[in-house]
Amino acid sequence: MRLIREVAAVALIVATVAAIANGIPGAAGRAGAAGAPTFESHWQDGKAELAGYRYHVTRYGEPRTGRAVMITVTEPFRASKRVKANDPNENPSDTFEALKLNLVRDFQTGIYDYNTMVSAFCRSRDFSPVKVSFTAAEWCGHVYEEIAFEPHRVTDLVRSYFEDESASRSLEWKKGGVAEDLLFVKLRGLRGDFLKPGETRAFPFLPSPFTARLTHRPVAWTTATATRAPRPERIQVPAGAFEADVVTVRVADGREGRFWIEHAAPHRVLKWAWTPPPKATSRMGSDGADGGELTGSKRLPYWQLHGNGDERHLREIGLGG
Repeated sequence: MRLIREVAAVALIVATVAAIANGIPGAAGRAGAAGAPTFESHWQDGKAELAGYRYHVTRYGEPRTGRAVMITVTEPFRASKRVKANDPNENPSDTFEALKLNLVRDFQTGIYDYNTMVSAFCRSRDFSPVKVSFTAAEWCGHVYEEIAFEPHRVTDLVRSYFEDESASRSLEWKKGGVAEDLLFVKLRGLRGDFLKPGETRAFPFLPSPFTARLTHRPVAWTTATATRAPRPERIQVPAGAFEADVVTVRVADGREGRFWIEHAAPHRVLKWAWTPPPKATSRMGSDGADGGELTGSKRLPYWQLHGNGDERHLREIGLGG
């Protein structure tokens, strides 16, 4: 057993050195600071991070409340098929480790509810985007959208119950582009800071299909800037009080999002809040205002917790009755 632990430790050191040598962003950054877990030691433990949120959204021009769950986990991904690999050893050259983020939002609109989910995948090596899929189910019908990131283009497939919304599009790949849903990964600095304190960065920006659904506009590239506050601030959320690094994201259309990221490892998303463009004055113009505050989080193998009685684990993330 001791020999196994020593071999594992050596392998981890070799992987870290290789990451630094290969120029993986932030490989020697805050995530690898003294006393902090490495990406590998924390995210390759066979569990997922489950985070519950008290949720707010504006729909049909009125504020709504609900709940959200953010599930973050590593898993083997089949490059050619763009899906989770059943057996990663079957074709290793076509398989890589992905970091998957599932964001489930549930909220009520009068007599009927909305159930939506974004599933965003990136390469865990450098967090480059791979795929974003989106589903919406409400009493009017279903919508499915899939965005695939290829070396030189981005493909967008939409299937909607609305007339004239279903389409297949091809977009140019923008170097350094950031998908909105992967901000929940990038801003955490899991392999080092995305932004240094006080730093501002501009980048091509692809809005979330969730935002596109609320505003009924097709996904299209725009630009955004992100600015990190010079110093952390103390924040109170339902899960407790924390020191948070604050990042403000401003989109070219006037949308603005603020993200409060836990200063200490594992740098959880403590709170986020999007506001619509200031010139949005129509009844639907305020749709897209969206945010959540952390109610609790836990690392669990949730795919095994499907038995009667396992609902008790929802209390551990602040969503139980």
